[in-house]
Amino acid sequence: MANYTVENVSREELKRGLADASIVLVDVREPNEFAAGHIPGAILNPLQSFNPATLPAKQDGKRIVLSCRSGKRSLVAMDLAQAAGRTDVTAHYPGGMLDWSAAGEPVEE
Repeated sequence: MANYTVENVSREELKRGLADASIVLVDVREPNEFAAGHIPGAILNPLQSFNPATLPAKQDGKRIVLSCRSGKRSLVAMDLAQAAGRTDVTAHYPGGMLDWSAAGEPVEE
């Protein structure tokens, strides 16, 4: 992995950002994992077929945050996005679905 900018987003920060629409959450798990349960509002861009070009366009006042199961795949996806020139993709939720579920947060199927 190359040395790129990484911002860790806390669960509380993620909840606030989703509530006020300042965060666009991109889940990079596989489609079957996403279908089994994901953070409400997340969009899917699986790491197995990850394409930085299909990430949402940069928008003023919105941050793209990557998420996965435990924080590992989201870092790999971030590296791929930044290597492809997406300098706006610098944040991930390191706790991922494991942290979200363990905290009793809502899960969408």
